[in-house]
Amino acid sequence: MTDDDARDLLQRMLEAAIGAADPARALARHLPEKPRGRCIVVGGGKAAASMARAVEQAWPDVDLSGVVVTRYGHATPTDRITVREASHPVPDAAAQEATAEIMAAAPEAGADDLVLALVSGGGSSLLTLPRPPLALDDLIAVNRLLLSSGLSISEMNKVRRRLSQVKGGGLARAAGQARLVTLAISDVPGDDPGAIASGPTVPDPTAREDLSHLAAKLGGGLPEAVDAMLRAPSPDAADFAPDYRLIATPQGSLAAAAEVARAAGVTPVLLGDALEGEAREVGIAMAGIARAVARHGTPAPPPAVLISGGETTVTVGDEAPGRGGRNTEFLLSLALALDGHAGISAAAVDTDGIDGTEIAAGAIAGPDLVRDAARLGIDARRMLEAHDSFTVFERLGGLVTTGPTLTNVNDFRAILIQG
Repeated sequence: MTDDDARDLLQRMLEAAIGAADPARALARHLPEKPRGRCIVVGGGKAAASMARAVEQAWPDVDLSGVVVTRYGHATPTDRITVREASHPVPDAAAQEATAEIMAAAPEAGADDLVLALVSGGGSSLLTLPRPPLALDDLIAVNRLLLSSGLSISEMNKVRRRLSQVKGGGLARAAGQARLVTLAISDVPGDDPGAIASGPTVPDPTAREDLSHLAAKLGGGLPEAVDAMLRAPSPDAADFAPDYRLIATPQGSLAAAAEVARAAGVTPVLLGDALEGEAREVGIAMAGIARAVARHGTPAPPPAVLISGGETTVTVGDEAPGRGGRNTEFLLSLALALDGHAGISAAAVDTDGIDGTEIAAGAIAGPDLVRDAARLGIDARRMLEAHDSFTVFERLGGLVTTGPTLTNVNDFRAILIQG
């Protein structure tokens, strides 16, 4: 297998992973029984618009209405369900306005009606309604702190739920006594419903916890009202049994990619859908596993591919960061740790099509990446320290650009060891 063959295989695995999470394929078989009355569709996330379209296609004879919110550029045409767009990963006024519409639509359901909530990754930013006395500017400040804090996704969502009227079961409370069914695409480790979009339709399991340790981690830039709110129990602590259905998961996408590898005669090694940690540290650790495959045939003899999901983090210091997302940072760290090891190529992408705030989904790296960078006068290690990994792959032509995929099952990583 040549390096070009390796890149082609990694690309096909990526396409399979994204395809497995396509709402048009996955949603219809999870729909509940059709309501006798209306169906009011609400929700938010990067896949919300494509999920809404899939509901319309599956239920042409149902009285559908409602509102969902998705990221700018992720809308798709719908006939009966209104699609709003807003900012991600930092919320904006459009997100607050759309969420207010959603929260007003849910209580309109009557006894014979169904409230169908469509939830996917990105909903934590897109479903935004501050808990009084907080204002939108407070949530914007908190989200910016969270994104550079190094906190795990689970910790971030604890903070987000405490500060919101819609997260942590707020949307379910708005639906009142109406029948509520949630269809969700998971983008979080372990598929925890409380973490997917910060759990707008499920109880908040941390509602009674003192979150002062997380307030301390976020530092002195935290607004005073936010700090006080994190230290006090949520006023909306309540337990209820939601009807919550996962239609696509990270593990399902990893399994689809594994089938592509197996068909190509490559042994897939699934390392799990919940890998977390600093992107550069995960890159170093994964390089060690790849070397073990190449040198010792463990945990599988080559040709083999290490497949993993989850969401790493990038902790940015006080210096101005360069351009890059967690996937390109992971890949650059991996390449430096492998130090030009022959026959090892890798891909790392965000399945929503956007790695961080950049225009690419991620990148694919061949074994000569660091050497090729040096030929162009690029110091790969210095670029990694400056969190400028995107620039490296942009100049080397290694970026993977899919555009918005209209779904999201978090990150997909594959390391192919030829021998």
